Amino acid sequence: MLPDASKYVNMKFMSTETTPTLCCPSVMESTLSEGQATELASLLKALADPARIRLVSMVANAPSGELCACDLPGALDRSQPTVSHHLGQLVKAGILHREQRGKWAWFTLRPARLRALCMALGDTTVCS
Repeated sequence: MLPDASKYVNMKFMSTETTPTLCCPSVMESTLSEGQATELASLLKALADPARIRLVSMVANAPSGELCACDLPGALDRSQPTVSHHLGQLVKAGILHREQRGKWAWFTLRPARLRALCMALGDTTVCS
């Protein structure tokens, strides 16, 4: 079990980040264009899998803020190719960042992308 990393996660979510964010306003405040709706749907689709949500949670709550791909198949109880596929989809959606170190890939969370998702769905508390 990972130790409580809520302080770290909160600090990480408050940090400045240059990750591209959604370009759509809140669905509660205005009607989205087709392009904005497509972008939002793409991000939601990337998260619409229990294994992917668990991966995001694992990375977000890692004590160091990063996890090696080598540790994830056992923790997720999935095969390495399956975990790699899910990680690839999360990286493609901009939710996770991948860094190659030797033969291993390390993953960190891109919190600005999740903040943008919350804002697009109408949660303005993520801005404070």
